[in-house]
Amino acid sequence: MTNRIAFQGEPGAYSHQACRDARPDMEALPCRTFEDVIAAVRSGAADLGMLPVENSTYGRVADNHTLLPNSDLHIIDEAFVRVHINLLSVPGTPLQDIKKAMSHTVLLGQCQEFLREHDIHRVTGADTAGSAKQVAELGDPALGALASELAGEIYGLDVVARHIEDQSNNTTRFLVMSREPDHSRRAGSNMMTTFVFEVRNIPAALYKAMGGFATNGVNMTKLESYMVGGSFTATQFYADIEGHPDDHNVQLAMEELAYFTTNVNILGVYPAARRREGR
Repeated sequence: MTNRIAFQGEPGAYSHQACRDARPDMEALPCRTFEDVIAAVRSGAADLGMLPVENSTYGRVADNHTLLPNSDLHIIDEAFVRVHINLLSVPGTPLQDIKKAMSHTVLLGQCQEFLREHDIHRVTGADTAGSAKQVAELGDPALGALASELAGEIYGLDVVARHIEDQSNNTTRFLVMSREPDHSRRAGSNMMTTFVFEVRNIPAALYKAMGGFATNGVNMTKLESYMVGGSFTATQFYADIEGHPDDHNVQLAMEELAYFTTNVNILGVYPAARRREGR
């Protein structure tokens, strides 16, 4: 056991924040790519991996929806991080002196009102924490970074303006990945099951496959489709449902799903996060 949890990005990334929030007792291990996160867990360099799968403003993280089914890893937990975006600068720099702000293109697009109001030009960086690191290294008071407060703490930058995102509910959902599944863990009735499947090549197959969840009272919270192997005819579906595979109504729904699909692969069974709406 390494007591490490791997994440993609530089120290101070929002994925790093997710690691701190969800596993504060573990050492966070930065990785260059999502594939590197998966490789670190598979090789034993890390015990767990933290992967973002969707953002309430930006939408799904398509790379990870594609990577998860073939990762040989299992989802054992989920985490939600409120994405507070902050303007960081070289210590002692007032807001009026900042003329440009660097960050990942997604974050730049989520702070348009603030940047327009203060006439700050956008500069595209590789990622959020990496932009903070570069601003600290350059030491240019006219250049700020849009990143987390954690990034400011790590790279010695001042927080000039806090929580400047356009959407007040901007949140990212992460999945905690492990080499081994944990199907035995129960959190009362508040369980989630994530799986992928491909439908059979028959008329209305998806409609019929989904019918079992409705008739058995199983709530499906997410359903995504994406191409497989670059083919326009092969489509894989990613789904999240409320419940555990051992629940009777889930068993019935999954049996009906299996009849209309070529394969079903359960990626994880895990407790629903407390930050899910209504909890």
